[in-house]
Amino acid sequence: MKSNLISKSETATLLKTVTEKWGMEFPKIKNLKVHEIADDAQIIMGQGIKILKINDEYLPFLSETQMLEKFPHVTVDMGAVKFMCKGANVMRPGIKTHDEFEKEKIVCIVEESQHKFLAVGKSLVSSAELEEMEKGEVIKNMHYISDKFWEIGKTIYE
Repeated sequence: MKSNLISKSETATLLKTVTEKWGMEFPKIKNLKVHEIADDAQIIMGQGIKILKINDEYLPFLSETQMLEKFPHVTVDMGAVKFMCKGANVMRPGIKTHDEFEKEKIVCIVEESQHKFLAVGKSLVSSAELEEMEKGEVIKNMHYISDKFWEIGKTIYE
């Protein structure tokens, strides 16, 4: 795995992109480190931030609970947990509660008993559309506990 610090201008550009995509501000961060984990995937780390970049998608890393709490989330029933941890998309019947969110936005998936974050995905519908649904896919699962990114992420320290 190749790791390198990125320049101040690259850091500024990256943070600006993530700020726009996520709709949230970040404190000034110096010394962002990029870990190449695959041809199409990187883990970007810095002071208080850990981002998973897959192709052109930027996702909060699952170990960063404080960051994940800033995103809308859906709570899934215990029957959905094993499927989430294998990369399945979130289906309407498994959703117990949810926050408001727009289509094409990052949404975190939480399990109902311990309220632990299981996965991060991109909404395929808005929360308003979700209300009208009885079945179907709601969130595309993009990063989940026990996926290869999670396993590699556990071995990387700042």
